[in-house]
Amino acid sequence: MTDPITVLIADDHPLFRKGLRALLQTMPEVEVVGEAADGNEAITLADRLRPRLVLLDLQMPGVDGLAAIRQLTAPGTDRRILVVTMFADDDSVFAALRAGALGYVLKDTEDDEMTRAILAVANGEAIYSPAVAARIMAFFAGHSAEPFPNLTASERNVLQLVARGLPNDAIAARLNLSAKTVRNYVSNIFTKLHVASRAEAIARARDAGIN
Repeated sequence: MTDPITVLIADDHPLFRKGLRALLQTMPEVEVVGEAADGNEAITLADRLRPRLVLLDLQMPGVDGLAAIRQLTAPGTDRRILVVTMFADDDSVFAALRAGALGYVLKDTEDDEMTRAILAVANGEAIYSPAVAARIMAFFAGHSAEPFPNLTASERNVLQLVARGLPNDAIAARLNLSAKTVRNYVSNIFTKLHVASRAEAIARARDAGIN
């Protein structure tokens, strides 16, 4: 027989802990080794009980969930963290993943999905609630697209040369445009990027990887 998946539940709501424990008790491969009502207790119990998996809420008294995740996943530890929370906003999701959580599910997740998430994270897989997964996909889709999508192709070409430090007359010569046309493009770029100067436009462009 393989060793059971040892689990620590960390949540400041007793009724939710009770419900989660009841679900875990239906899973023969899982053993609940403890419950914590705040972040400090979660860290203390995890150090003492050495669970393989910690089911953790983000908002708890004392040490908050994010700080707890960072300590629970510090170098030299072998704990997996599944966040179980009510918060699906981008800031919470990405902060938890950056802190070291392997999975992220919402408290209203159906029992079969919660069971699947618990087993997956315990075995080292990353898993998210559908709503959270959709946010992650949307985030990376947005970041893989070209910066400043409101710029036209011509404006983008001009911005690239602006970012290289070329003055308008040099840009006009490079693109075979009139000086007046380049000035119009630059004016449009300033408006669309919400900047008031060439230096600001260059900074925005370079921050977005245009150079």
